This record gives sequence, C-alpha cells and structure tokens, in this order.
Amino acid sequence: MINLMQRTLLSAKLHNCTLTGANLDYVGSISIDQHLLAMAGILIYEQVQVVNLNNGERLITYAIPAPPHSGMIELNGAAARLGAKGDRVIIMTYAQFSTQELDQYKPTVILMDAHNRIAEIRHSVSDEVKNLCMTSI
Repeated sequence: MINLMQRTLLSAKLHNCTLTGANLDYVGSISIDQHLLAMAGILIYEQVQVVNLNNGERLITYAIPAPPHSGMIELNGAAARLGAKGDRVIIMTYAQFSTQELDQYKPTVILMDAHNRIAEIRHSVSDEVKNLCMTSI
C-alpha cells in the first residue's frame, strides 16, 4: 500500500529577529533583508508566519526583499499594528512532504543576534527528534 499523505513541516526559520520598523502606510507584507531570505531559502512573495515574542501576536503574510546585508526586518501594512520596532520575532515557512521524503527532511534554522546578523545556521534535525517523528508515522 502506497502512502500518498502529505505532511506540512517547518521548512525555514529565522529565529529571534529584531523588528527594525513597522510601516503602516505600506501596501502589506514583511520586508526581510534579502541576504537572510537567501540564506534561509525563503522565496520572495513566499508565505511566512511571523510570531511576535514580545506580545504573542501571530500573523501570516508574505516576504518581500529589503536591501541585502541591511539587517532590515519590517512589518508593513496592517501587519504593522502587530509589532513595534525592537520587538523580537520568529519568521517561519512550511512545506509539504510525502512520507517518503521525510528521510531526507532537514529544515534550515537560522539563529539571529540582536542586530539581525546570523549567529548560527542549522540544517538538520537531531536523530532523537527524527526517530520520534518516524515512529509516529
């Protein structure tokens, strides 16, 4: 029997970013330093979930590029009401995977410093977590 079920898992994560601004007058989305987008493998216009560590707000929007190496992470449009300059946020993308693809599954997790510079890049899931996931299928 072939299992055709798709699972939605974390694909990329920019962890502990600092919001550099909130622009209510912009049409919408979140501006993210283009270098960070490339390093995380997040595409321009890709859907992202943003979790604000300061106020607990969660929102879904799409990523647009900010100048590379600027460290810019800015909420735009209506999303600007859900965060303020200096707030810490986590930005995540998800992807669909078949059961067969789970053996090769490795999300990209980028840990940020207070100035939105890359502190660490992780491209793997620990064996303990992977074994737990595989035994639950």
